[in-house]
Amino acid sequence: VQLQASGGGLMQPGGSLALSCAASGTTRNIYNMGWYRQAPGKERELVATINDRGFRSNAPSIKGRFAISRDNAKNMMYFHISSLKPDDTAVYYCCVDFRQTTDVYCGQGTLVTVSS
Repeated sequence: VQLQASGGGLMQPGGSLALSCAASGTTRNIYNMGWYRQAPGKERELVATINDRGFRSNAPSIKGRFAISRDNAKNMMYFHISSLKPDDTAVYYCCVDFRQTTDVYCGQGTLVTVSS
């Protein structure tokens, strides 16, 4: 599977971020689609996921500030964070997993910098 993230860049504190992810190649049986992020000097953390039935989960750090959706027919995922904080600065990775496996596949990532 190949994953291409779009969006990111320099954002203002208090602003909003919109990311999208396109999956191609082996997309059959994709189960969870989600975003991880890795801030400078920190470990990669799971930010939000959505499964093929639409069930969502998220990290406490973005609770109430995010929206995640997917279009299974187009193999697309959409992600939005509002009220951005400098702590949201990180490389964001689009990732997927498949039914009946435990492997997680991620794209190259897109840098998001929240700064005035």
